[in-house]
Amino acid sequence: MLKRNLTEMAKHIIYNAEIVNEGKRTQGYVVIEGELISRVGEGQPSQCELDECAECTDAQGMLLLPGAIDDQVHFREPGLTHKADIETESHAAVAGGVTSFMDMPNNKPATTTVELLEQKYERAAQVSPANYSFYAGATNDNIAELRKVDYSQVCGVKVFMGSSTGNMLVDHKETLRSIFSEIPSIIAIHSEDEAIINRNKAYYSGRFGNDLPVYFHPLVRSAEACYVSTARAVELAHECGTRLHVLHMSTAKELSLFEAKPLAEKKVTAEVCVHHLWFTDNDYVQYGNRIKCNPAVKTQADRDALRLGLKNGLIDVVATDHAPHLMSEKQGGCFTAASGMPLVQYSLVAMLEMADKGVFTTETVVDKMCHAPATLYRINKRGFIREGYYADLVLVDTNASYAVNASDIKSRCGWSPFEGVRFHNRVHATFVNGNKVYENGEVLGTSRGKRLTFSV
Repeated sequence: MLKRNLTEMAKHIIYNAEIVNEGKRTQGYVVIEGELISRVGEGQPSQCELDECAECTDAQGMLLLPGAIDDQVHFREPGLTHKADIETESHAAVAGGVTSFMDMPNNKPATTTVELLEQKYERAAQVSPANYSFYAGATNDNIAELRKVDYSQVCGVKVFMGSSTGNMLVDHKETLRSIFSEIPSIIAIHSEDEAIINRNKAYYSGRFGNDLPVYFHPLVRSAEACYVSTARAVELAHECGTRLHVLHMSTAKELSLFEAKPLAEKKVTAEVCVHHLWFTDNDYVQYGNRIKCNPAVKTQADRDALRLGLKNGLIDVVATDHAPHLMSEKQGGCFTAASGMPLVQYSLVAMLEMADKGVFTTETVVDKMCHAPATLYRINKRGFIREGYYADLVLVDTNASYAVNASDIKSRCGWSPFEGVRFHNRVHATFVNGNKVYENGEVLGTSRGKRLTFSV
């Protein structure tokens, strides 16, 4: 890297990069001016363009991608900060090339009022190097609060439909219909049917006792439980004209409920998380409770169908459902070990690893992790490498080979389901709003991300 003594200039150029953006790979360069991308060029920049820049970064052939946008994380603040908080997990995010995140409301207290929502925004503004947004949480009795929310400033409403992990189950039919009919933003749902889960729990515990090993988890939180709840939600969304987004798809059967057509034409959309694309129920033997999550990791047939659904357009977005717990909380059996795992630091490289193995293309990874979330949520000026857009960028070294180890983990919980896994792509540097916030294993400086804004 060359730094020029031109303090009056705010320009930064990244050149000799392999830019992956909007379905294309080009050798080129990007000029950053302040917070924004001012020029995207092909080939080599002219000497004049280099001379105009205060800072010049030679990418040396590394991939230059838009920053990933994770539309589902649980950063555990407030109330669960022994596991994680906005500061530690946003550091993990930028270390993983995630430049924007959307955090869920099932905290303590749950984020079910405008006041509590704004408190989270205030906290993120103080500590997060990544851009941020927070969902408003729905309950059976807070529709009045949801009506007050400015959805140009908030990513959407989270509804636990059928099952809840934070005592936020919305099961009043009229309340659901009001939310689905009245809220103009994305309605993002956790979709599992509690009655089916309880029936399965009674069946398996009756046959095998209460101390069931973790591999019973996908049998208790079954494919049927997912499908029945999702089908009910999709039907209601079609009736009400809802912008419905089904989070963390985990089954092949659910795919029949979605359409493969351009994202801009969809009102009902689907997300899949990295762990449901990577692991199968065969992995419970090796990983145990480390991969216990809700909805559960299911069969290889389910995983293969999800991979295909992502490629053929039935599934629109890749996220993490990043949900850290301490390892002490991950102990016990199927009914007692905490569900959830930290993923945000390694989601992008895991997807690129699958691309290297031919599961997806790198262009598909960029589309589903960067472009699609921006399009789906109508995020202003993010998710693409375009002139006039915010300079949220990631440099990825494709010649790296390393095994994940605990000493590299930024999340407070201190572990990852990918420990010991060898990746061949490494996030080299991350830029948020034109500021370099991460490089070579270290989170840098004191710059802070911005609140995401949306076109409603």
